Amino acid sequence: MSKRFVLIFLTLWPFVGGILSFIIGKFNKYFRDYFADIICLIELAIISSCYELIGAEISLNKICGLGLNFKLDGFRFIYCVIISFMWSMTTIFSHEYLEHHRNRNRYYLYVLFTFGSIIGVFLSADLFTTFIFFEMMSLFSYVMVAQDETHEAEFAAQSYLTIAIIGGLATLTGLIFLYAQAGTLEIEKLKLIDVPNKINLYISGVLIFSGFAAKAAIFPAHIWLPTAHTAAPAPSSALLSGLLTKSGLFGILVLSSGIFLHDKKWGLFLLILALITMILGAVLAVFSVNIKRTLACSSMSQLGFILIGISMQCFLGRENDLAVRGTILYMVGHSLIKLILFLCAGVVHMNTHKLNLNDIRGFGRGKKVFLFAFVIGGLGLMGFPFLNGYLGKTLIHESIIEYINELAEGTASFKFMSAGIERFIFQVIEWLFLISGGLTVSYVLKLFVILFIAEPSKEMHIKNKYISFGNALILIISALILPIIGFFPYAVADKIAFISNNFMNGPEHHHFVEYFSAENIEGAVISLIIGTSIYFFTIKDYLMTRNNYECLDLWPVNWNLETKIFRPLLGSVLPFIGALIARLTDFITAEPVSWILSGASKIKFINPPEDLDFGYYQEESKDETAGILLPSSLAYGLMTFAIGLLFVIGYMML
Repeated sequence: MSKRFVLIFLTLWPFVGGILSFIIGKFNKYFRDYFADIICLIELAIISSCYELIGAEISLNKICGLGLNFKLDGFRFIYCVIISFMWSMTTIFSHEYLEHHRNRNRYYLYVLFTFGSIIGVFLSADLFTTFIFFEMMSLFSYVMVAQDETHEAEFAAQSYLTIAIIGGLATLTGLIFLYAQAGTLEIEKLKLIDVPNKINLYISGVLIFSGFAAKAAIFPAHIWLPTAHTAAPAPSSALLSGLLTKSGLFGILVLSSGIFLHDKKWGLFLLILALITMILGAVLAVFSVNIKRTLACSSMSQLGFILIGISMQCFLGRENDLAVRGTILYMVGHSLIKLILFLCAGVVHMNTHKLNLNDIRGFGRGKKVFLFAFVIGGLGLMGFPFLNGYLGKTLIHESIIEYINELAEGTASFKFMSAGIERFIFQVIEWLFLISGGLTVSYVLKLFVILFIAEPSKEMHIKNKYISFGNALILIISALILPIIGFFPYAVADKIAFISNNFMNGPEHHHFVEYFSAENIEGAVISLIIGTSIYFFTIKDYLMTRNNYECLDLWPVNWNLETKIFRPLLGSVLPFIGALIARLTDFITAEPVSWILSGASKIKFINPPEDLDFGYYQEESKDETAGILLPSSLAYGLMTFAIGLLFVIGYMML
């Protein structure tokens, strides 16, 4: 099989599989389910065997105008393997989860279409190809959110699609602006561009960033994530959280490791958004009383951690090895952790049909497989030593310390502050990083206590066989990967980081990191102590009742950006402004001409009687002598607008 064919096959195969599974589902739904599994497993097998094809490229010219370009490098290889693995696990898990759901044929069709789209995103070699598949992915994944067709699902899907479309339009505008400046959208060439006007480049970058940040749930475009993850089926939530958000980070990495490579101003822009996202997501997770919403807000916070890693790449410049390795390992770790935890949430929902923490208290008691999977996923999310989550978090933390030490020896990055002030600011940032890690520990402890320590509610009736053998095997396999990566960082984690290095333009020289030295474990221990203290002295006393661990929903209802700001803005304010602009445009261009022609009622051709469907669309006036049919005519409106537009163009030319 040629290199050219492999890259095309990897992108198109899920689309072909989606169509075939849809056809098969019309005749046999059980065979369709297994056929969808086979599609995903074939994709996983092929991409896993493509390590020797790293460096392969292919261009499909004249497709979509500028052509489609694909490339396989180390980073793309790693993430395509993870995507295929997670898609295989969630698709198999969906058999039991969706057993009593409607519209499963539609579900598998769009899940596989989304699969092909996200593979296209990560294999793309230029931002135009990235944008094409990114928008396809957004549209296809809309169905994954709206699958259950409940009021909550429809509300969440509206938010998801609205943010996706607005972000996509912003990105497209930025790409057009960037292409006008650089003359190319190829990712490798964008690393070398040098434009005279840096301000225009920043404008392009912010516009492009907006669309990718929306998918990555970066503040303030995070509003879709808590509702979408809560409403979507659990397998879809695992993919939304673990993978679709990473497609947004892919675009941010292209900007930050390419166009704005080692640019500290760009790094500062990312750092501010990262801190807000990291802290706000953790706080929302602490207050949440819904298991999937807690995990969704957790994803928002963890994406903030990753964005800090990307920003530190910009600050550290050519010595950003720790930040580069931390970013890729945190991305990989978060994807695999959220696969486990959302599938655990799926097990809970399959048995209880509930998501509220007060309704699922004590569910995990006596369930060994469920306990094993949740504990491994939870400890990984905490950043507990010897699990994969610890590695990425430690490296990013060490990159912050490295930059603080650089500031102690050199000068400040920005003219408006001294090196001492900047060093103090980054010391505060380091503590915010550790405290946010502590908040992660606290809400994971909260979930653990609710599921495994609290007494089950009287209404809960769980079958003896709460999970099938196949799904139990999926949980065990997915969970075992975390300690394998965590226990063998030099043999597994470092190799993952090193082969991904070129994509992020990391340095050729790599620091040797003693992952389990006392100095490095210290950061994890501090976060564990902070998180345990927050749970026992705040959550346990103020957010839960002492007797039966009942959760209290104390988050103010009015503190909701979506319902209080975004929906009124997008649903009322912007349409009003748009209508006002349209009316003013019509008034400026068409109304003066209307006044001139209003007395010319003898001009019969303006409203031809044989073309009433096009000629006018309002009721005819009873006063036949008034001649007011003219303003009611669509043809008349178009004609007067065109005449007015000619007047404006003539004025501008003169």
